[in-house]
This record gives sequence, C-alpha cells and structure tokens, in this order.
Amino acid sequence: MDSIIVKGGAPLQGVIPIAGAKNACLTLMPATLLSEEPLTLTNAPRLSDIATMTELLQSLGAEVSSLQDGRVLAMSTHQKINHVADYDIVRKMRASNLVLGPLLAREGQAVVSMPGGCAIGARPMDLHIHGLEALGATIELKDGYLHAKAVGGLKGAKIHLRVASVGATENILMAATLAKGTTVISNAAREPEIGDLAACLRAMGAQIEGEATGTITIQGVDRLHGATHSVIADRIELGTFMLAPAIAGGEVELLGGRIALVQAFCEKLDAAGISVEETDKGLKVARKNGRVSAVDVRTEVFPGFPTDLQAQMMALLCTAEGTSVLEETIFENRFMHAPELMRMGAEIDVQGGVATVTGVDRLKGAPVMATDLRASVSLILAGLAAEGETLVSRVYHLDRGYERIEEKLRAVGASIERVHS
Repeated sequence: MDSIIVKGGAPLQGVIPIAGAKNACLTLMPATLLSEEPLTLTNAPRLSDIATMTELLQSLGAEVSSLQDGRVLAMSTHQKINHVADYDIVRKMRASNLVLGPLLAREGQAVVSMPGGCAIGARPMDLHIHGLEALGATIELKDGYLHAKAVGGLKGAKIHLRVASVGATENILMAATLAKGTTVISNAAREPEIGDLAACLRAMGAQIEGEATGTITIQGVDRLHGATHSVIADRIELGTFMLAPAIAGGEVELLGGRIALVQAFCEKLDAAGISVEETDKGLKVARKNGRVSAVDVRTEVFPGFPTDLQAQMMALLCTAEGTSVLEETIFENRFMHAPELMRMGAEIDVQGGVATVTGVDRLKGAPVMATDLRASVSLILAGLAAEGETLVSRVYHLDRGYERIEEKLRAVGASIERVHS
C-alpha cells in the first residue's frame, strides 16, 4: 500500500495547473446514458474515481475511450443498455448512484446498488428516491439494491428538496430532461457542478433554466443529441493548493482558478491574513505578513464554505495565532483527521460537530494515517509546515480526488515523494 513522505520547511514558489473538477466530471459522465449519440468531455481529470465511473458505464453498455493522456473522454451509448449497476463497482464510489436517473429516463427501469465512498457520515438516498418517485417512478429497496421502474415513462412534476442535496439535484435534473412535461425543482443545490451539468445537458438539447437560482425548471424533450463539453476547474483542488503557500510560505499561482468558484473560502483566507489575487491565468496566493490569524469556519452548502475544504483549512489553522472554531454541518463524521493532526503536535478539541483549534508555533513531522479523501490531503498540507518528516499512510484515498499531487507540489519546491510498499 502506497505512502507519501513530506519534509517540511520549504517555502513554495511557482505555478500549479488546476485539473478539471472531479465532482463535475463524475456527474457529466452518466449523461451519456441519456442519448444514443456521442458525448465528449474535455479537460477531464485523471483520477481513479473517473476510472471507476468508466468501468461502471462500460458495464451498462456504454463505450468509453480515454484520449489525449486521459484529458478527453469520448463516450457513446448507442447499443443495448444493461440496466443493472452492480455492487462490486458501485460500492467503490458514492457518485455511482448518478446512473439511476438517466437509466430510468431512457430505459424506464434501473437496478442500482446502494453506493459506497468515503466513510464521512450518513448520505442517504431518500432525497433521490423522493424526487424520482415524484416523476412517476416506483422504487423498492431489496437486498441492498434500488429497484426502480417507470411504466409509461417519467412525467414532469413539482419537486421540493427538503435539503439542497447536490446528488439528488443532479439525478432528478438528468431524469427530468426526458420526462413528459415540465419539472420544477425547488431548493435545488446551486454548486458550480450543477451549473456545469445544466450547460452540458443544454448542449445536448435539453431545455433547462434557473440552475443558479435554487429553482430549476426543466421542459422535457423527446430525445437528446450528442455534444462536446469542457469540464469546469476543480474548486476543491483549487482551494487545497491555495492553502499550500498559505501553510508553507511563498507564493504560488493556480492556473485556471477563479475567485467565483471559492468566494466564501477566499473570504476566510483574507481574514486569516492570506492574499488572493486574480490574474489573467488564474489566482496568485501568498501570506500577507508572517503568521496567519485564527478564524472561525462553519461549513455550509454552496455558496457557503465547502465541507470538502474543512479538513485542509483545519491544517492551516493548527499553526495560526489564536483559537479557531470549526463547525461541520454537512457530514457528522468529518473530523477523523483531527487525531492524526494531533499526532503532529496540533491542539484540537472535538465535541460533536465542533472542533476548537488552538494554534501552535510549529507542527512536528510524524507517521499519520489517512482516513478519507480530504483528510489525506490535509495531512500532506500539515506536513509542508512541520519540522522534520511526515509519513502519510493509506493514501489510496488521495488518488480518488487529486491528480498527480506529488508532481504538482514538487514543481513548486515541496519535498514530497510517494513510496510503494
């Protein structure tokens, strides 16, 4: 099992290119099931989760080719579709459930295993089920699989989401594109990945309005056609690499980054004493003066502070001047990185969904263990600021969400290497 060794103390200088968004690409790929014509995605990230979704789509009858060193995904689903998404693939990744809506819309039936992914808390499927049932589907859970049918096809409906769930919004949105009549989704998620999906579906011939407002209106069409679409920049990778010079010192430019993707995050960085400047090519990030300041953080759905940047922000605040309070409101088990940071000398007190972090002058390198995707990278960031050597084990999580992270950090001066055991 691979590990990563980080030697701290070196300030960073240079540029880091930001990859296409993992969460956007994983949402866009199942859209190929909605049409018999080809769908091509450019600016695709090269990640293990993309390989898992490729495997899943191929098992359903889609043709998926990875071109230009994995940057382009050429997909086509013109053959007969297998409507069963098997557990052995779906268990690897939460986003696998996004084939449910497209399969129902095109085939009128789907059998999809309950999904897997990082163990960061309960992420139930009830909102997905509620929305698809409102469109006319009947769904039953049997032996760990969702058995869904839409006899006579899906029909437009008014759907209010109790929680602005990203996955549920995406599943319902894709299903509604081929439903008869008009669908209105209220309290819909507004993340940039939703807007990217809507843009792609419109390029395929869907009629969608209001994806940035929280109320999405979809007028169903008889069929969708092929399209070529460029995946947006990954705002979580962007935020993660913005924290690298904030933690280690120096100045780094993030190519392809935009403040609009991480507005709430940038506001917290500014309060902590981190300069973020928009350039022609992306974002330039550096500390303003010396040690960073403590700030309080509360995770929220977009446009609030992203839960997927909470672990990384905690790593920064471990060496801030003063005491910070981080409140996690999205996932209840998302402080599993805290004990590992404490192995490095951090002072953290976790009480339920609230972590109180008292900054220390310096972290110390130590052997630590990654517990999930974002926790993995938070430990690497902490290692950049620590005295001595940090060994991060179980980094298989990391490859699900970060493209060649060691290469990107080494290119700006970090001492980091992967070791194979």
